Amino acid sequence: TDRQTDRARERARESESERARESESESARESESESARESESVRESESARARARERARARERARARERERERERERERERERERERERERESARERERERERERARARERESESARERARARERESENARERERESARERERARARERERERARERESARENESESESARARARERARESERERARERARERESASESERASESERERESERERESERERERESAHESARESESARESERARESENERARESESARERERESARERESARERERESARERESERERERERASERARERERA
Repeated sequence: TDRQTDRARERARESESERARESESESARESESESARESESVRESESARARARERARARERARARERERERERERERERERERERERERESARERERERERERARARERESESARERARARERESENARERERESARERERARARERERERARERESARENESESESARARARERARESERERARERARERESASESERASESERERESERERESERERERESAHESARESESARESERARESENERARESESARERERESARERESARERERESARERESERERERERASERARERERA
């Protein structure tokens, strides 16, 4: 009947509605499962990226530690080079001190030689003066002996004169006068000899003065040589100091270049870290966009 037909249609609609609800529920469950799978995939991807980031950070930390160790080794090598340069400078200073001591010993030896030469010249001069004095004393003794013989002849002549005649006395007087003239000549010779001795002494004094002047000139030459050696030593010391300063400047330039290279390497590392931070920021933004897309899919 119509009521039965209506009930049948009603039941059919209800059955259709039930099937539609079940289909919608199934679709919802399927969609939820898909969203869950997508969320799980996102979480797994996120975990994988996190692990990859952690490994990258670990590698970066390992590389940073290795770079730090390399910098420490480089600093240690630089300290060793500085110690080697300091040892070299100390050796140079020791060599310079040894050269200065050797120059001082050479100056002392040269001064001792000069003093020995001066003493030898003084001994030679003293010996010459002693010989001259001995010669003068010998001449004086010879003249004394001659005067004694003359007085003996005069006494003998006086005795003869007492027993002789006037003519004999005249001859005696003549001989006396001759003797007087002889004595005058002797005195003249003595004066000549004294003059000669004085001239010899004067010559000796002149030679002594000349030797003294020569000694003075020798000392002046020694002083000039010493001044020249000291000047040369000063120039050598100045050249050594200049060379040392030049090496120090070169070392400082090398250290400055090394510091500049270190600053450049540090700048490069800073740029690398900045790039890494930029990449990390980009990956973070990408993760945020992926999370946003996942949330949009979940909401859908």
